[in-house]
Amino acid sequence: MKRISQVERVTKETNIQIKVNLDGEGRLKGEIPIPFFEHMLSHLAKYSLFDIDLYLKGDLEIDCHHSVEDTAIVLGQAIVQALGNKEGIFRYGQRILPMDETLTTVAIDLSGRPYFHYKGPDLISMGKFGIYDSELTLEFLHKLSIHAKMNLHVLVHEGENRHHIHESIFKALGFAFREAVAIDEKRKNQIPSTKGSL
Repeated sequence: MKRISQVERVTKETNIQIKVNLDGEGRLKGEIPIPFFEHMLSHLAKYSLFDIDLYLKGDLEIDCHHSVEDTAIVLGQAIVQALGNKEGIFRYGQRILPMDETLTTVAIDLSGRPYFHYKGPDLISMGKFGIYDSELTLEFLHKLSIHAKMNLHVLVHEGENRHHIHESIFKALGFAFREAVAIDEKRKNQIPSTKGSL
């Protein structure tokens, strides 16, 4: 069964269409008019092996907040749709990822129960990357955890370079997704929960 989904979100602030293939090649394409955000999403796609087609229009004349937040919403919803009843997946994923002076751990549980926790340098929310406000990374992760209905823990053990901190998180999240959505050949006809549903 192909694990592919499409979601559209149209509001007075944004117009977003997304297509996600969980069994892709790690490709990001589309129209994403926020260069740093596109850069981060390219890492997420690359290391998760998700194919993501994203067409984003937002009220960038105000700022990037609505565009980033709403992208997290549609991406989370698309992941949930593509997973279906989650039969056969590993469910859990984690990665410890070094990037020069930065060391980051991301762990996820596709449990159906949203939760987000970040621990690390306050530096993550300082400054801008072009038009992208640094604080939007935590906003993106929080909204993604809600709409993907997952437990998401991010721990930045060490980090001094702002770019490295953000990039290491998106890369590690990609690896964690890749592990969590993979099919467990020993349990491919089972729901990965003692409850019998997720």
